[in-house]
Amino acid sequence: METSASSKEISLKESEMLLLRGTAGTVAIVKAGPSGQFFLETESEEIVLGLEPHDLIVASALSVNEKTEKGLKCVLFMIREIRSPLIVLPKHHPASPRLPIVVSAGGKTVMSCNITPGTHPNQDVLCGSNEFDSLELTGTPEGVQIKNLPHCEILKVNFDI
Repeated sequence: METSASSKEISLKESEMLLLRGTAGTVAIVKAGPSGQFFLETESEEIVLGLEPHDLIVASALSVNEKTEKGLKCVLFMIREIRSPLIVLPKHHPASPRLPIVVSAGGKTVMSCNITPGTHPNQDVLCGSNEFDSLELTGTPEGVQIKNLPHCEILKVNFDI
């Protein structure tokens, strides 16, 4: 466990998951890996996301506990390893407020507390708790470049189930 500075680069292997544990939310990050193609499903279309191995799949939850961290790992595993598609709900969908975990995939993700969870087809923005607002995560060949990092716990765990 470690506390953070405002900006840093953290090494991250394909076999690891990075956890940012705040007081009101948790962010989990894994590398996209070598598979390359991921599918994004919207109400009207299917979009193929072509990702580089160093790009990131990021999951966010508005809670902080062991059950949440297991859920984050399972969701990321379903997407990266089982190839489950990313689902984007239409604006004002009744399920949005009940989504416990939301996910984004791409080269860069910016966290925002001012968006509706699960409704953004642009994979560069992700809903998060207030403390992670403006957090910027960019995949690099060595790991993750993090900007606007709030004071939080940073943990690296094995990415396996």
